[in-house]
Amino acid sequence: MNSFTEENYLKAIYKLSLSSGGVVNTNQIALQVNTKAATVTDMLKKLSDKNYILYQKYQGVTLTEAGKKIAIHIVRKHRLWEVFLVEKLNFKWDEVHDIAEQLEHIRSDELIDELDKFLEFPAFDPHGDPIPDKHGKITELTSVPLASVKHKGKLVFSGVEDHSKAFLQYLSKTGITLGDTITLNEIIDYDKSVEISIKNKKMFLSHEAAKNILVEKI
Repeated sequence: MNSFTEENYLKAIYKLSLSSGGVVNTNQIALQVNTKAATVTDMLKKLSDKNYILYQKYQGVTLTEAGKKIAIHIVRKHRLWEVFLVEKLNFKWDEVHDIAEQLEHIRSDELIDELDKFLEFPAFDPHGDPIPDKHGKITELTSVPLASVKHKGKLVFSGVEDHSKAFLQYLSKTGITLGDTITLNEIIDYDKSVEISIKNKKMFLSHEAAKNILVEKI
């Protein structure tokens, strides 16, 4: 049985690996788990001894198949609990992350499979992130940051890059919700902010906000 800390490290390495081509360095992990690099090194040695990661000092970290399987299972539990908290207990989408961080360590696979069934097998969590199925299969995302879209037109708001409470609360105040149709009207050359139309009203978004809003073309 693995400790909660070990599971958190495996999940962190998995998430970082998605944007780094598979190899993750210790400084990235330290930032992700909010600890010192020396502490990370000690944990990496433990995970390597359990054959969950391949680790060589100064060369980065990659997950083994066993490590990846555990990480994806933790991600699955986390995202299913987020769906449950939002859809069944009426939590707001900016309130569920910390609670799901605790619930994701529940050991019972039977409970998680029943939870999945109870929720009618959701494919995405409240933030637009794909939920792995019980076999570890995960939907490929085709979303891109709004800031990277070069042409005007209609888009669908499909997820967020920044999961922080501050950003989610900011989006809630703007009235933008997942699944909304966004019309990109203009990209401002000066600061790369954008003008969009949504729900029959126009608004401007900063480049920073547009980087963290994920969209799909219609």
